Amino acid sequence: MQILGIVAEYNPFHNGHLHLIEEAKKYQHFDAVVGIMSGNFMQRGEPAVCSKWARAEMALRCGMDLVIELPFIYAVRSAYYFARGAIESLSRTGIVSHLGFGSESGNLEQLKQIARVIAFEPADYRSILKEHLALGLSYPAARARALNDYLGHTGLEIEGLLLGPNNILALEYLRVIEEMKLPLHPLTVSRKGRSYHDPSLSTATLASATAIRRALFEHQNFEDIQVNMPQASWEVLRQAIDSGQAPVLPDSLEQAILSRLRTLSIHEIKQLYEVTEGLEYRIYEASQSCGTLAGLRQHIKSRRYSLTRINRILLYSLFGVSSSLVDELDKEGPTYLHILGFSNQGKQILKEINYRSSMRVLNRGKDVKSFYEENKGYPSGYMLELDIKATDIYSLLMPDPAARTAARDYTTSPVTI
Repeated sequence: MQILGIVAEYNPFHNGHLHLIEEAKKYQHFDAVVGIMSGNFMQRGEPAVCSKWARAEMALRCGMDLVIELPFIYAVRSAYYFARGAIESLSRTGIVSHLGFGSESGNLEQLKQIARVIAFEPADYRSILKEHLALGLSYPAARARALNDYLGHTGLEIEGLLLGPNNILALEYLRVIEEMKLPLHPLTVSRKGRSYHDPSLSTATLASATAIRRALFEHQNFEDIQVNMPQASWEVLRQAIDSGQAPVLPDSLEQAILSRLRTLSIHEIKQLYEVTEGLEYRIYEASQSCGTLAGLRQHIKSRRYSLTRINRILLYSLFGVSSSLVDELDKEGPTYLHILGFSNQGKQILKEINYRSSMRVLNRGKDVKSFYEENKGYPSGYMLELDIKATDIYSLLMPDPAARTAARDYTTSPVTI
């Protein structure tokens, strides 16, 4: 079987995402498209604009056959661990043969060349990287400069290439494939439309997810949003809005995070994942004096700590994600596949996964509950517990109080189309 795997957030599913699926299918015939998608919280440390089930339905109605949830512990981490959790999960299905992803570059061989350097870190490259880190640069900035110095003779525009967020993720996907020697065949599609970070809503139908979310949050004309999304995807989003389940605002966790930080000591903050180099003192001081998330972020931010990294650390504080917990979960890796939805073809693919995969397939709410109870106190149980907590907390952020019920991972069936 030839199965295409895609890693995504779909926050929300827009025309650019449809372009990737359609173009990837032109490379060759695929029997099915399997997606692994972030749950209710994103890699930038923010809640999704609508629930994981709504976003899974968008994907299924736009050409995907099976949607699997990327565990919270990978979905809200840096690009490398986001990629690692997703690629390892797709590989462990036992059926995914190809990995499709978008990139600003569109040049797979160039991306592979850079990814090999990142994966195997030749001694000369490591030495250059250390020099740039010693200058006080953040790791991404230092890595970009080190790669530019190391590969400069090849004529590649490394620093420019690393400005593209899709290129950055593409490199991490390829890096993981190289490091783990996975039998996945990569293919890339040139990204069309506005930059991921472009906040403007294009009338040319290819606005970024950032622009679409901003338009929703600012209550802009729905027609301008609708034109930038496939009709089937827009209908799902509109239904979520009309039912009071969307949009969930990026700072809707403000009071919860500020309250949580006020209860933590400097020592407890130091234990949080990604808190290093005395950052706990900046966070503690900010938590005592700042009354908004925006103010808190600005107070903590520094040359070495981007706003995105700060956002993630704030989320870790709420969920109690410590460095020791992350180390424990990383040793185990992903062990389950939580199914969010499937098409008729996806149903057949699920049968193959059940037969071939070494991972436990959680297809129904009772599967989630029984797996959690069986693994409580073990790494797999801790990993799933974070997913369940994420869903319970996310539900509290929905506009309609009637939608804010708990235990939805136990009671919600996969989306079927």
